Amino acid sequence: MKIGIIGAGNIGGTLTRRLAALGHEVSVANSRGPETLRDLAAETGATAVSVIEAAREKDLVVITIPQRNVPDLPGDLFADTGDVAVVDTGNYYPRQRDGRIDVIEEGMVESRWVERQLGRPVTKAFNNIYADHLRDNGRPAGAPGRIALPVAGDDDGMKAVVMRLIDELGFDAVDAGRLDQSWRQQPGTPVYTTDLDADGVRRALSEASPQRSPQWRATPHSPGSLLDPR
Repeated sequence: MKIGIIGAGNIGGTLTRRLAALGHEVSVANSRGPETLRDLAAETGATAVSVIEAAREKDLVVITIPQRNVPDLPGDLFADTGDVAVVDTGNYYPRQRDGRIDVIEEGMVESRWVERQLGRPVTKAFNNIYADHLRDNGRPAGAPGRIALPVAGDDDGMKAVVMRLIDELGFDAVDAGRLDQSWRQQPGTPVYTTDLDADGVRRALSEASPQRSPQWRATPHSPGSLLDPR
């Protein structure tokens, strides 16, 4: 597949490495420009491009940037891109990084907010696993204890594309329902960073509560930092 990755941090860099190694045609972009991605491109064989170029003529585009930066993406990012599948890997970290986003604090699920900023349907995936586990812990299909990843979205065809890709990467994919159910895989829920197998993911999703715990809600002093959340 032709895959564009917007964001080259922990998850974006890991997906660039893993997907390029699997033979996909990967283009990677960040906010600082392609010249800052030369080392990653040389290491992986991916192509460093601008943010706009990362969305052009692709089968799938991954948005993997801090939540607070999503509104800063170009307004025409997905102009003339057809029915490209868009994956949101992001999480809302109000106390640690993003500050307060009112509509999310009031109950809108994170990826629905992202979808509205992009003006494009998104599929939620890759948000509940540590980057080094995504890099190192893939296993062949059928392997005992194979880690499973939840996938939520409204477009069944796009969701199926993402689920096949997850299988290629060495993980089981679990259908987590529609995008409005993706709160079940947000930070603080039982499936978040717990490396469960498929049965465990299904159980964890069913046990999730829609109420955010205090550590995942903004305060009047937010944001702080990952080391000093506020």
